[in-house]
Amino acid sequence: MKTIRICALLLAGLAVQPLAAAGSLADSCKVSKGQQKNETLMAYVPPEGTFVFYPGGPGFVDQDGALGMKFAWSRLVPGMIQAGGKRLDGNAPPARVYFNKGYGKQGFHPSYLVFPTPGCWQITGRLADQSLTFIVWVEKVGDGPTWKYKLPDDGSWYSTQL
Repeated sequence: MKTIRICALLLAGLAVQPLAAAGSLADSCKVSKGQQKNETLMAYVPPEGTFVFYPGGPGFVDQDGALGMKFAWSRLVPGMIQAGGKRLDGNAPPARVYFNKGYGKQGFHPSYLVFPTPGCWQITGRLADQSLTFIVWVEKVGDGPTWKYKLPDDGSWYSTQL
């Protein structure tokens, strides 16, 4: 019985260590949480300000290995959103955003946020003469999501980066 308890404690300790290490890095990233809004644009950031990419989970791996996740915007005035981002805690190519052209000029507009690497990211959306900026933490577990994505080349999507 004593051996089982020791093994259980060791396994519990091993399971917690990677999470604690990731958590301490995430703690240094001052994430935005929940709805972010200005006069022209609204963004729906996850409640904890974190995107976690794991095998069998949400999101995709783009052709270049970047991690992408569906993300909701709402345009409060007519126009086309331009968006992108930069990594705050290290060097990486800019984040990009894929938008579908089929959602008109105002209202709800889903997109894909695409992060070249895990880390702390500042994302900015621009609409009309205003910008909306928020910060998120991106974490990859194992190989990330199973879904491998290729942006369609039929003209129905546009890609932006700032």
